[in-house]
Amino acid sequence: MAFYRQLGTVPPKRHTQHRAPGGELYHEELMGEEGFTSDSSLLYHRGVPSAIVDSRVWEFGDQATVPNHPLRPRHLRLHELFTDSAARADAVTGRRLLLGNGDVRLSYVVARRESPLYRNAVGDEVVFVEFGAATVETVFGALRARAGDYVLVPRATTHRWVPNGPAPLRAYVIEGCGHIAPPDRYLSPRGQLLESAPYCERDLHGPGDTLLVDAADVEVLVKHRTAAGTVVGTAMVCATHPFDVVGWDGCLYPYTFNVADFEPITGRVHQPPPVHQVFAGNGFVVCNFVPRKVDYHPLSIPVPYYHSNVDSDEIMFYCGGDYEARKGAGIGRGSVSVHPGGHTHGPQPGAYENSIGIEYFDELAVMVDTFRPLELGEGGLACEDPEYAWSWAGRRGPAGGGGSGA
Repeated sequence: MAFYRQLGTVPPKRHTQHRAPGGELYHEELMGEEGFTSDSSLLYHRGVPSAIVDSRVWEFGDQATVPNHPLRPRHLRLHELFTDSAARADAVTGRRLLLGNGDVRLSYVVARRESPLYRNAVGDEVVFVEFGAATVETVFGALRARAGDYVLVPRATTHRWVPNGPAPLRAYVIEGCGHIAPPDRYLSPRGQLLESAPYCERDLHGPGDTLLVDAADVEVLVKHRTAAGTVVGTAMVCATHPFDVVGWDGCLYPYTFNVADFEPITGRVHQPPPVHQVFAGNGFVVCNFVPRKVDYHPLSIPVPYYHSNVDSDEIMFYCGGDYEARKGAGIGRGSVSVHPGGHTHGPQPGAYENSIGIEYFDELAVMVDTFRPLELGEGGLACEDPEYAWSWAGRRGPAGGGGSGA
């Protein structure tokens, strides 16, 4: 995070005694990034945060992936992944893996139940709330999440998801390997969001209140990596509840940012995707395409030009409005398009010409561009539209009856 916050009670000087009214000493924890050289916060616990009484294997869902081979663009229909099972799923253990590589993993979940306590020690998570609402209870306090919110949870933050209301929580999960933050070009040398950035600190909302829970022998599910890079899980049993923080301060904490607060950058001619960027991670970026006025040159073509982003796979999650460039391809709400590096992609037939004269796009989409190829997970394979790859050619199925591949 770019700016300092304090919640609850902290001592006047860091690394000094902080005592309860009865005289008991609180236990100070520094949660920091990059070996004490980057953002951090100090948390004051009633219990000993290191105290665990058990540690055992946590077997989570199928994380295997297969290459996108033979290479082709793909269309995933996420709303087909969950039916009656949503009544039993939670926002952590119910995730189904769509796509992944060594830098980022993309999942989707529909949840009605509260999740277990969870800590991702592999990297930061950005969870986009497509529909519904939830309280995200964290060691820093509680966040309120609603439709359109990005919820950024820093690496190793203990938290759980509690859906609110009668409707299920639908969420698109971006799990990084490392940290996720606003792109450097939006920030001053000391970390303030610049005037030229499409959002500012007023749009970022941290926890409102600390949480104090008295309990013993509390299980926390921890996702972590082996030395070989394999993602594995451990169930740690903490001697006391992790939500025992009486106060904290610093510049590292979870927060929400609603996509409606993103101010689009437009121009006389079509602007490239970096103007839509909202976050950057190790080996990937996150962009959002929001409702906006479009190009105003008298000869402009508002939809994207055909392009080969030769260094990236482009993953677009369509979550609102009517996406002009994809009309005629079966793309709708809940769709994910996978346009891999090595394939030239762009508007569907007819959209290029038909966009001329349009002044406004009513669309909402979350894009992840990666700098290493993505592979397909079980969730992606389970909801693929097999005809999408041929939609630009106006055919159903490959000429000559070629194989289906992965």
